[in-house]
Amino acid sequence: MRRALWSCYAGVVCAAIGVSTGQVVAAVINPESGPVYAVGAMTVDATPARVKDFAVRTAGTYDKPLLLAGVVVLLAAVAALLGLAAAQRRWAGPAGMAALGAIGVAAALTRPSASLADAVPALVSAAVATAALLLMLRPPGAPPDASQRPRLLDRRAFVGGVALAVAGVAAAGATGTSRVAGRAAARSRDGVRLPRPTRPAPALPTGVEPGFVTSNADFYRVDTALTVPRVDVDRWTLTVRGMVDRPFELSFDELLREPMIEQYVTLNCVSNEVGGPYIGTAKWLGVSLAELLRRAGVQAGADQIVARSVDGMTIGTPTATVLDSGTTPGTQPALICVGMNDEPLPLDHGFPARMLTSGVYGYAGSCKWITEIELSTFGDFDAYWVRRGYAAQAPVKTSSRIDRPGPFARLAAGRVVVAGVAWAQGTGISAVEIQVDDDAWRPATLRPEPNLDTWVQWTYLWQAAPGSHTLRVRAVDRTGTVQTGERAQPFPNGATGWHSVAVTVT
Repeated sequence: MRRALWSCYAGVVCAAIGVSTGQVVAAVINPESGPVYAVGAMTVDATPARVKDFAVRTAGTYDKPLLLAGVVVLLAAVAALLGLAAAQRRWAGPAGMAALGAIGVAAALTRPSASLADAVPALVSAAVATAALLLMLRPPGAPPDASQRPRLLDRRAFVGGVALAVAGVAAAGATGTSRVAGRAAARSRDGVRLPRPTRPAPALPTGVEPGFVTSNADFYRVDTALTVPRVDVDRWTLTVRGMVDRPFELSFDELLREPMIEQYVTLNCVSNEVGGPYIGTAKWLGVSLAELLRRAGVQAGADQIVARSVDGMTIGTPTATVLDSGTTPGTQPALICVGMNDEPLPLDHGFPARMLTSGVYGYAGSCKWITEIELSTFGDFDAYWVRRGYAAQAPVKTSSRIDRPGPFARLAAGRVVVAGVAWAQGTGISAVEIQVDDDAWRPATLRPEPNLDTWVQWTYLWQAAPGSHTLRVRAVDRTGTVQTGERAQPFPNGATGWHSVAVTVT
């Protein structure tokens, strides 16, 4: 039993040494090529859309740390079994570590933006782990007799301590290198001076309440990036190519010299459940994407814009949606954004540049860390989420949410302020209605709406009587269409249904 435990322990420690070393190498080559991150990214790609929505809904912004923790736990379990097998058959250790290395290589090389160099961290991990395992495991033979047991304990303590120390140093080195990269990207961002907008956003109308604009710190983040891309603006370019007459490329400095538009727009994630948090409104600064496309000369038949991120993510957007954006009074043009709420884009939200298309969900029009725009067709190319079953074209659905009171709140009888937001991008909100229990729908009071592509705040004064109650909300857009009460999950093109909260009045 002691020998079996020692073998399992040796397998785990050697795998930790190998993976930590690989992460150090990846920090120099490409942080996304690290064995843990690469396998995690491959897992994300292979995860069914419904499971992904469940993870976002359940874990929120902790979904990625939990995924990486799961990869580490699974690796530790496999490494323990390899150590046990190697104690019986010495060849099993190198063979197993080589298999794990092959998985790491495959995971790294199948990333959209991978190069051959991305295979190096996994190869180094496998080689180091194999060497360490062969050194730590005693050659097969009879177990030590009683006189040798103290020596075995000393050897175990010594080798184990050294191994853990090496693993700790390697992990610290990887973390330190990543922090250096992060600090370099932060310094690059800090050096950006945003130009004054050619077309400033109109001031928010009187009557808009605090909270209308979502702060950068509170703005939701939903994406597949296990490591946030760290981009140096001096090396970044935006390329426009594909089915265009005049392909061109812009540096970041050249992009900043383009006419800048400032606008308030609400951004909504398709993963958002009815009443969910994955929606926010910000003041964005950027360049008209339609004008860039006109400069390139869009060819006939190019009905899809394929935006690519620096990490290889692809987002597909209808060309007509972008070219028509902002042409209807009250709607806002699609942008290549460089600013968010009066500062350069945060690293988590796409620095140095991102695409923003109002009226469609983020997965269909808002590519973060954008570096390429290719004009193509929906028949020739399926973007990342379309290949996973999401709708190719996904206009945002009319919806509404109760923000207060919160679910299961305990309230005093009397006048209660019920408040929330509603949105119908491209159309605007004409009315919001509240229902208490099964009573008739009552009109809420709308706050001013800056434009048709933002949410609108609303309030309702409720004379609350003692007892348990359910509050519901629905919106009506400016065409007179009432928000549907039929429940639908986020997959494949956005959730529907009326948001409701249960409260107790005493």
